[in-house]
Amino acid sequence: MAGRQEAEERLKGRKAGKREGRLSAFCVSAFCLSAFLPFCLSAFPQEPAFRSGSTELVVLPVVVTDKQGRYISDLERERFNVFDNGRRVPIEIFSNEDTPLTVGLIIDASGSMRPKVGEVISASLAFARSSNPQDELFAIRFNDDVRDIVADRPFLFANDLVALGSALGAMRPDGRTALYDALIAGLEHLTTGSRARKVLVIISDGGDNASEAKLDHVLARARESTAAIYTIGLFDEDAPDRDPGILKRLSKISGGEAYFPPRPDGMVAVCQRIARDIRARYTIGYAPPSDHGKDAWRNVRVDVSSAGTGKLIARTRSGYRYGAAAEAAQ
Repeated sequence: MAGRQEAEERLKGRKAGKREGRLSAFCVSAFCLSAFLPFCLSAFPQEPAFRSGSTELVVLPVVVTDKQGRYISDLERERFNVFDNGRRVPIEIFSNEDTPLTVGLIIDASGSMRPKVGEVISASLAFARSSNPQDELFAIRFNDDVRDIVADRPFLFANDLVALGSALGAMRPDGRTALYDALIAGLEHLTTGSRARKVLVIISDGGDNASEAKLDHVLARARESTAAIYTIGLFDEDAPDRDPGILKRLSKISGGEAYFPPRPDGMVAVCQRIARDIRARYTIGYAPPSDHGKDAWRNVRVDVSSAGTGKLIARTRSGYRYGAAAEAAQ
């Protein structure tokens, strides 16, 4: 009997570990309350409210700007309204704290990037310097294949500029452009990070001409991911593989932004703005209505009351797939 009980306990432990490793901060099932309460409390400085039963929790990163594009980061919960498939839902988690996140730099190292590599390195370091010092950061380069730039550890802290600069300086641009494969690798790497908030920053001057992954698969993974995706396109007018459309789509569905600086030396200012954008985000969580079947796509909208401040613009993900959390828990 004792041996059987020990085996059952080991089995429970393995199942719990599997759930923890695949947990999404985007849709968090209420089953995580006891196992992941420390995780949830560290992610949201204000104590979160959980529902009982099998209700999922949708967690949205939200950026608010005024008409001039200036960040507004000191609004109260009461100023926000969240709509799930057009239905207003009550907010259960709200925070505007600058909490550390996991962020990946996905850098094009194809042959066409050779004249721009110096600006790419400067912009990447400017991004890290403007980030929360405790952000977990990794970097991936892609050309004919996809590889980690920092080979000896999975993450750096954002303030480890010496190690990041040394790794970036070792890049040797060459070959073709496996953008889609790099995106899949970056989204997968994000899931191994310990921070609840996830971000990818993509720097590329072309479309894709070397990946095994298909665009539909990449877009599906981006929709289901927790990550906000920011893209920087460095397109030459006569480049045959230029595809700004895919960079815009990735950013829109994930709640990020797409930038197309006219010159490579404009990347430093863009990366600094992305870092400010990330640090100015609100975190809003709610329990979605449960009257849709599994795998149904739901549209999300966040409105902000402009009383006394002029028009305000809220930006977040375009939606999510209902049931993704339950699938991840299996």
